[in-house]
Amino acid sequence: MKFCVLTAPRSRKKKPHCAKVAARPGTSRKMGRLPVRERLSRLLDKDSPFFEIGLWAAYKMYEQWGKILAAGVVTGIGNIEGVPCMIVANDATVKAGAFFPQTTKKVIRAQRIAFECALLIIYLVDSAGVFLPMQDEIFPDEDDFGRIFRNNSVISAAGIPQFAAIMGNCVAGGAYLPVLCDKILMTKGSGLYLAGPSLVKAAIGQVVDAEELGGAQMHAEISGTVDFFEKDDPSCLKRLRSLIALLPEAKSSGALPSASLRTSSDRALPKPSKPAKDPDTVYDLISFDGQKNYDARDLLARIIDADSMDEYKADYGKTIVTAYARINGRPVGIVANQRIQVRTKKEGIQMGGVIYSDSADKAARFIMDCNQTGLPIVFFQDVSGFMVGRDAEESGIIRSGAKLVNAVSNSIVPKITVIVGGSFGAGNYAMCGKAYDPRFIVAWPTARYAVMGAAQASDTVFAILARARERGDKKATPEELEELRAKVKQSYEEQTDIRYGAARGWVDAIIQPHETRDVLIRLLQYVSRPTPEGRFHTGVIQV
Repeated sequence: MKFCVLTAPRSRKKKPHCAKVAARPGTSRKMGRLPVRERLSRLLDKDSPFFEIGLWAAYKMYEQWGKILAAGVVTGIGNIEGVPCMIVANDATVKAGAFFPQTTKKVIRAQRIAFECALLIIYLVDSAGVFLPMQDEIFPDEDDFGRIFRNNSVISAAGIPQFAAIMGNCVAGGAYLPVLCDKILMTKGSGLYLAGPSLVKAAIGQVVDAEELGGAQMHAEISGTVDFFEKDDPSCLKRLRSLIALLPEAKSSGALPSASLRTSSDRALPKPSKPAKDPDTVYDLISFDGQKNYDARDLLARIIDADSMDEYKADYGKTIVTAYARINGRPVGIVANQRIQVRTKKEGIQMGGVIYSDSADKAARFIMDCNQTGLPIVFFQDVSGFMVGRDAEESGIIRSGAKLVNAVSNSIVPKITVIVGGSFGAGNYAMCGKAYDPRFIVAWPTARYAVMGAAQASDTVFAILARARERGDKKATPEELEELRAKVKQSYEEQTDIRYGAARGWVDAIIQPHETRDVLIRLLQYVSRPTPEGRFHTGVIQV
């Protein structure tokens, strides 16, 4: 990877000079962090030129504060997995990456170029925030610090992806930048907070350490703000490359380009690949009565390509597994119900197969991101429904559930639904049931499909009639009530049989569990074909 830098002319030649630029010797590597240009060397494609923008920013300015090299931020365009990206990377060796007036102007200029050229933006965040002695020149005006966050929002709304990797400090108002991006990565030991420990103590008298206040683990497990928790800089940069490789324009994505750009060579399928585990061993996970619990990741290991899974918010909202992955080389988003009991730091123990507020929030944001980057989504349904009860209602389960249903409803990328177990109640809706326009919906023979399970339905009907009898509304005997309960249960058991649903068109096909991967490979090939654009055209008619 080469950096293109403009050097002072020594002759009549005034062309940019391309040279390999290394980090300055002696650069601090405190807490195991890499210097900014070494981060770029690892992130960008090898032997790919880097067109640096604003290298001379702040030259001979702010000399009363020292040398503010390149305004403390590196910006430029380079390729990552073949995708041209605008990079905005703070240099923490310059005043801890603090923002000076020219830092702000440089970042805003990079955002404008990215917006007008529709370039993916990568932010490598390592900044102490506004340089306070000059706050009056940085903070208030229309082309100052706040404009950056306004641009984040507008760029995202325009459908241009923005990825942020917090690899050090991210403090005060600057904390909004990564949170307004589509994907957020954060390394262990980094900090993300509106106010640091000292300011918190001064403002409200609370004594708290940096990790507890805004550390990466806290944001990954409790606040749910961070999408990927990485152990160090190399791991974070590797993850960034992996996520960018899933984009349709990436050289390794295997996705088909738009109809206007396709050629005959584009029609070749991606290179075949294999799952981590033999699909035939799926029967070791499941039982024919659907009562056996299993880890959703074990199921996915028999369907997706080996070593292709990037799990999204793995430590948050654990009763739904969300992940970016590949199936026979094709990039997809995965939304799968988790069937085992889980424990979270925020909510404690949660039952498998149940959608809680945190898992609904997570899945909704994941679906939005898949739409932002054009990834088809595969839903694996094995859901009992949403959590009920006082605690669930106080947590905002209805609000969170509505958010998820809204995201599924407005999703425009291809959706495929596989019912591998239960599909009950509003869980069916949230996990892209038939009413939510999946391109294809298939089910295993063990699948069950109804507003609620047979046992719950019969118990509910019995309880309602029993209370009515106690009020004197009904004269049914206990024996008659028991008989009615048995009839309701039998009726529900018959109606939840997936063959009942298939007969009525609720699913497109019943497939064998071990054939799920092969079926999805074919279906993804079908849904990857470009959708015809709406226009006035009569087709071929008799004249």
